[in-house]
Amino acid sequence: MGFYYEKLIRPILFRQDPEKAHDLGVLTLDYLGRLGGLCRLMEWYNRPSYAEPIELFGVTFPNAVGLAAGMDKNARFWRAAPALGFGHVEIGTVTRHRQPGNDRPRVFRYPEHNAIINRMGFNNDGAEIIAKRLKKDSAHKKRRIPLGINIGKSKVTPLEQAVEDYLFSFNTLVEYADYITVNVSSPNTPDLRKLQDKAHLEQLLGELCRANRNRARKLGEKPKPMLLKIAPDLSWRQIDEILSVVYDLQLDGLIATNTTIQRGAPLNSLEQSGGLSGEPLHRRSCDVINYISRSTAGKLPLIGVGGVFDPESAGRMVDNGAHLVQIYTGMVYRGPFLARELAHALAPKQRVWL
Repeated sequence: MGFYYEKLIRPILFRQDPEKAHDLGVLTLDYLGRLGGLCRLMEWYNRPSYAEPIELFGVTFPNAVGLAAGMDKNARFWRAAPALGFGHVEIGTVTRHRQPGNDRPRVFRYPEHNAIINRMGFNNDGAEIIAKRLKKDSAHKKRRIPLGINIGKSKVTPLEQAVEDYLFSFNTLVEYADYITVNVSSPNTPDLRKLQDKAHLEQLLGELCRANRNRARKLGEKPKPMLLKIAPDLSWRQIDEILSVVYDLQLDGLIATNTTIQRGAPLNSLEQSGGLSGEPLHRRSCDVINYISRSTAGKLPLIGVGGVFDPESAGRMVDNGAHLVQIYTGMVYRGPFLARELAHALAPKQRVWL
């Protein structure tokens, strides 16, 4: 499948504007998701028969490969993901307010580096509209794989009001999520990464955890698993501070990493600003995962994302301590069935983490 995509389909898509090609992919997968019978058949064909389900923070994942946030920003096609071989999907990033994102052009491909630079700026329909969409889907169809919902700060919201902004999105969307990811690490929303500082992070996560516990207590159920997505550009000292907050608040895990603002050789000639993803990010993401895994004796659930393009890079993530992996840029370059290839390759390495 990957061969035909790379030789026949990708050259056509890559002649289009990157964002228009993305929109076409969303439209196609949205349509596929409406064809229930075909999706079930494709899911059966693409599922690794020898894969053991992974239990992580109380959620069962049928395989180790997920779709990273950013691909399905508005919960349009996530129901088609099992047909492609995915074991989970993370939608978003979703913000309280509907927002168009930054000015276009804002996505740039670099095929010679298997990389993408984006400065999208959390363009999405907003928490209330996306919640209505998820409610409609949930009323008619049974969920086949876990759904993560990634929430971030609205651009119009000043930093001192960020907590209220995140709380609104959390309260609006939490009932539809199998887990919630708190995104404080995109480089494309002004001041967002300041929320990774210990003081800001303690306040933000503390209030979200409190809201999560209060909701669970009222409903007589367990709190929803909550994860934090961090940047690859943090120092080891900054990661240590984040880990202290994560442990104090008993957060359920980390996603490492988001895109990078660094441009090491041979990428220092790239002039576009924004977050860099793809193969050039892979080594740093693995280093961050390895550091966190060693610092926590492998006990903190980790989802690895960054430059996963093939079974070797996916296996490298797992070997460095990731319990699950997610893909985005790899899917752009390798095609929609990359998840199937990776899930089959990772199945012999899978274990059950409680």
